[in-house]
Amino acid sequence: MSITRTFIDFFLDRDHVPTTGSTLIPRLGDPVLFTTSGMHPLTPYLEGEPHPLGRRLTGVQRCLRTTDLDEVGDPTHLTVFEMLGSWSLGDYGSSQTLTWGYELLTSGYGIDPGQLYVTVFGGDDSDGVPLDQESLRTWQELGVPVELTTDDNWWSNGPTGPCGPDSEIFVWTGDGEPEGTPTTDDRWVEVWNHVMMRYRRLDDGSLEPLQQQNIDTGLGLERLTMLLEGASSVYETSLFEPWLRIVPKLWPLDERSQRIVVDHLRSSIVIIGDGVHPSNTGRGYVLRRLIRRALTLLWRHDDSRSVADLPIELFEHTLNHFHQGETVTMVRRILIDEEIRFSNLLDRGRKVLSHERFHKSLDETDYEYLHETHGLPRELVDSLR
Repeated sequence: MSITRTFIDFFLDRDHVPTTGSTLIPRLGDPVLFTTSGMHPLTPYLEGEPHPLGRRLTGVQRCLRTTDLDEVGDPTHLTVFEMLGSWSLGDYGSSQTLTWGYELLTSGYGIDPGQLYVTVFGGDDSDGVPLDQESLRTWQELGVPVELTTDDNWWSNGPTGPCGPDSEIFVWTGDGEPEGTPTTDDRWVEVWNHVMMRYRRLDDGSLEPLQQQNIDTGLGLERLTMLLEGASSVYETSLFEPWLRIVPKLWPLDERSQRIVVDHLRSSIVIIGDGVHPSNTGRGYVLRRLIRRALTLLWRHDDSRSVADLPIELFEHTLNHFHQGETVTMVRRILIDEEIRFSNLLDRGRKVLSHERFHKSLDETDYEYLHETHGLPRELVDSLR
């Protein structure tokens, strides 16, 4: 049984109802460009609006985060990823969700309990929010070691709105016996976050208790797959199998560059699959930035490389995995058209940089001018000089 199916079935057996829809595009009127978390589409219901499917929900949500863009290339960060989620809309509390989390990870997925460590909110005097005693007590009863933190265990989706303490579950990925704690040893990898959404942050920064206290959990599919398959990174998992089999032979790159290229092109296919086209604003600009960032890396050592070289298999694998209906031909055409536009921009960029004004070390004003006026990102300017 697949990792996703195991997760969904576990919560179906505990009276959760699967949510529908998983597009990256938020609901109409949402100011955010892309869905950033599993709870994002559920915001009105977390605020108290009754959900038509009930008070216990589960699902799989594809997400996109540009805030982690500089982290992409390390073993665990991705631009587009999938989040397995479970939600209680004013139903059960933290003891129940944490107990289920422990049960699923250990009995459902077979993770050794001795490889687990958790963090719990230790309290914050400035907000008057106490230590999360219920979560602490639950983990102690389950025999899992606990580290208390403040900032690392407070979850919010922005400066205002629903928020609350959370408890994060970590799995040991190092060799030998576990050592250290999640905040002192990065071989502890966070896999599942359980948010006890008990408060609302107001415009003046103060907190008020939510009328309906909720549970919001998010378990990253790619990270969990990495841990269960014993892979050294999310890129070495079965989820990326065709990409890591084909791209290194097609375009020899160093490891970090290879990961960024794979992530950005795969993410671009998913974004296009959800109906977005490259443009200079909004969602289209995020897509354009990803495509051009990948091309910049590809062309740094060989400007003959082209997305037209990508075999159809990679498009089919990605669109099928994310259950998207867009045709391979259309998605491939959009990528190639954007590559042509970028190539033309580079030609113009070389002419701009040939001007005597730029025959010197560039300062921030130069970089800003080249980007704002001519659309030339810093890394591209540096590669052209």
